[in-house]
Amino acid sequence: RTQQNSEGGAHPRRRRPPRRNSHRRMDPHDGEPAADELPPPPPLPPNVVPIIAEDAAAASESEPPPPPPPSKPAKPRRHIMARPPNGLGKKGQPIQLLANHYKVSVKPSEEFFNHYYVNLKYEDDTPVDSKGIGRKVLDKLQHTYHSELADKDFAYDGEKSLFTIGALPQINNEFIVVLEDIGSGKTAAGSPGGNNGSPGGGDQKRVRRPYQAKTFKVELNFAATIPMAAIGHAIRGQESEHSLEALRVLDIILRQHSAKQGCLLVRQSFFHNNPSSFVDLGGGVMGCRGFHSSFRGTQSGLSLNIDVSTTMIVKPGPVIDFLLANQKVDHPDKIDWQKAKRALKNLRIKTTPANSEFKIVGLSERNCNEQMFPLRRRNGDTTETVEITVYDYFVKNRGIELRYSGNLPCINAGRPKRPTYFPVELCTLVPLQRYTKALSTMQRTSLVEKSRQKPHERMSTLNDALKRSNYDADPMLKACGIQIAQNFTQIEGRVLPAPKLKAGNGEEFFARNGRWNIARKKLIRTSSVKRWSVVNFSARCDLRGLVQDLKRVATGMGLEYEDPHTVIEESPSLRRAPVARRVEEMFAQIKAKLPGAPLFLLCLLPERKNCEVYGPWKKKCLADFGIVTQCLAPQRVNDQYLSNLLLKINAKLGGLNTLLQIEAARAIPIVGKVPTIILGMDVSHGQPGQSDRPSIAAVVSSREWPLISKYRATVHTQSPKQEMMASLFKPRGTEDDGLIRESLIDFYTSSGKRKPDQVIIFRDGVSESQFTQVINIELEQIIEACKCLDDKWEPKFTVIVAQKNHHTRFFQTNSPENVPPGTVVDKQVCHPKNFDFYMCAHAGMIGTSRPTHYHVLHDEIGFSGDELQEFVHSLSYVYQRSTTAISVAAPIAYAHLAAAQVGTFMKFDDMSDTSSSQGGGHTSVGSAPVPELPRLHEKVRSSMFFC
Repeated sequence: RTQQNSEGGAHPRRRRPPRRNSHRRMDPHDGEPAADELPPPPPLPPNVVPIIAEDAAAASESEPPPPPPPSKPAKPRRHIMARPPNGLGKKGQPIQLLANHYKVSVKPSEEFFNHYYVNLKYEDDTPVDSKGIGRKVLDKLQHTYHSELADKDFAYDGEKSLFTIGALPQINNEFIVVLEDIGSGKTAAGSPGGNNGSPGGGDQKRVRRPYQAKTFKVELNFAATIPMAAIGHAIRGQESEHSLEALRVLDIILRQHSAKQGCLLVRQSFFHNNPSSFVDLGGGVMGCRGFHSSFRGTQSGLSLNIDVSTTMIVKPGPVIDFLLANQKVDHPDKIDWQKAKRALKNLRIKTTPANSEFKIVGLSERNCNEQMFPLRRRNGDTTETVEITVYDYFVKNRGIELRYSGNLPCINAGRPKRPTYFPVELCTLVPLQRYTKALSTMQRTSLVEKSRQKPHERMSTLNDALKRSNYDADPMLKACGIQIAQNFTQIEGRVLPAPKLKAGNGEEFFARNGRWNIARKKLIRTSSVKRWSVVNFSARCDLRGLVQDLKRVATGMGLEYEDPHTVIEESPSLRRAPVARRVEEMFAQIKAKLPGAPLFLLCLLPERKNCEVYGPWKKKCLADFGIVTQCLAPQRVNDQYLSNLLLKINAKLGGLNTLLQIEAARAIPIVGKVPTIILGMDVSHGQPGQSDRPSIAAVVSSREWPLISKYRATVHTQSPKQEMMASLFKPRGTEDDGLIRESLIDFYTSSGKRKPDQVIIFRDGVSESQFTQVINIELEQIIEACKCLDDKWEPKFTVIVAQKNHHTRFFQTNSPENVPPGTVVDKQVCHPKNFDFYMCAHAGMIGTSRPTHYHVLHDEIGFSGDELQEFVHSLSYVYQRSTTAISVAAPIAYAHLAAAQVGTFMKFDDMSDTSSSQGGGHTSVGSAPVPELPRLHEKVRSSMFFC
């Protein structure tokens, strides 16, 4: 039996099954999954066999349990260290700054937040899983039942948690809520749709209730109480479950406040539907500028941290316009509809002329003028079913003119077994829908360029955001006794002096404003560029001139530079061949034209970014043959470009460009006194839309102690999106195949057969909620790796996390410029108890400088605040790829580079949704095997190949 949808869509009618998965709809108020889902159970130890509960119970009844086997005593759990008495730095030139933290005053209160679990159901008791509908239901509930709720305001997280100040009248509260117009496109049971369609519509079967009306059951079940005094505990750094929950409630109030203003919510970032905040990135995608807002406990009390935030949204408007832009075609006939189906899935549309909102679930299998559906009509006492095309239904039955949709697929906005079709030209994408797929290189570049703001522009934007938010009017914040200052917090920072650097010929110099010029200077340790060749993958340039210029600049920098043995050009017939074949053919030429294996290959590529040859070429050179290689795309080549290129070549071939003066003199405090290895650790994940791509874990480690400028890297794959490193210690029988073992052995062999007595670990990319995992899981693996090499070896460990993905910014009080390089802040806006500081080591030339937030989680070495800050500052000056101080300690930057470069080895494999089950590799519990990366050739394994 069939029917037509009352909102004008055409769909076959089926008997309604029990409602298990109701129509899901993304709400503009909620841009992320539930935050309070339980984590998966911990993995079983390798030799443990699980016992079936029933068998265990039966065994316990029949005989006494056997005595437990002797076990090792549980290791004490490590806790994040507090700031030591000497943890505040004093060195450096004082500087007055402003921070984008607004001071918050909180009235003392004996009240409690009451936490209620929200259970939403339909009339037939099936659970509601439509995303975002909860806010509409709870708003209507508050309006309808305000007296039953004792006139209480509440904070609702949009999912399962609701908080009130003081208790509701009953412990378990049940309500019936009717929404008159939910706009979800979900049809009622037995609804034939209205009378808009067929002839004789007035005789159609009557609707049980208006199509748009929907009835919900709401249960609010008491879960817990949180004392509001816990806010004060959070401010004082007395972190407990209650204090963290209390700050979470305040952040939920901020989210709810912005949701009621119609914002798109992305965690604690809020985006208004304001066209002046949109920037077009091309491809049907727009950047949307909003603001981040969250409460933080700091040394000076509670503060509200507000910052500019940017997300990507789908360009609102006609669906066909989005598809043309997204696929970069100029006519609907050129659209690839398989790509279109992927791009449109789950996006929300409004349809004309009814102006109702639906979610796209797919496309019709046939074009609009061919897609049939059975339309059931009733004439008097008889019912007839007519097969009709979607096109004819809209044109003839509805009287709607369709100009171009006839030969195009229809939009399906129904359910999997009950499609509802609309012609494409009647569908418009609604505003504020996140675009979660990977951006192209051009789009990323455009987003960065168009999102930049100078410091004074950013300050003005943030002050405007606070005023427009009007938090003072929020009833829940008022009830919490919260008042927010209207001005940035004034703080005092310090500017550390730049370390003295040393180049070749004993020349010593200082950087100026975080920069130095290598022109007319010799490199401190030069490599020889010999037995090398040039390969050209169809790049257009003057090769002879390029080689001559490179030799001239290299000679000026002190490099020993021979002429290349040969220049190998790619055959023009191969330019459009598969990339694997292009690389194979090039290596066939290399073997044929060279007398032996080259030590270095200079590779010319036709494109600067994302050239398809890059990954396979690097894999072939570094993994298969152990040849150092440098790629370049010779579009704009000058002496400065060649100088920067030679810095990388020299480092890759074993040289050093500059050193710290105290490093060359073996006088680095603490680190230079006893053998010390520095580790940089990072995990890189696939871009949005690449959720099946394995994550890549990289560990770089210092070598040739007492140097802190020379590093090598080891890289492994692990399960997609897994942040904790799984392969630091990887026992296989009596051997260890983990990332750390190689680093420790290399340090020993390159540092005069000395084991490190101190291990300094820089960890990038983890959030505050994962800090305890770093020191209890990752650090424990590193200790195990040390014990595996020598059971009696007990080095001292210091663990430092570096965060760039935060929202604290600093501004000068008397200058529109960025803060000077070397700026460090460890007072007022730092953690009230923990050992942390912010540092801007670099010179911010464009936009607003983003400081790096360093957290010392564990310190057995015993750094003072000044010693640690000066050491971290120095590590920003040992980055061999450039002649500038960088924004983060060099080992972390190198780890990121190593993960990214080795990741390209796999980048062009055909990795489908099931690809992670192919190949070997380790697994995490419950996941498919992860393909392993090829191992680097022993000739380049200890080189700075990632430079």
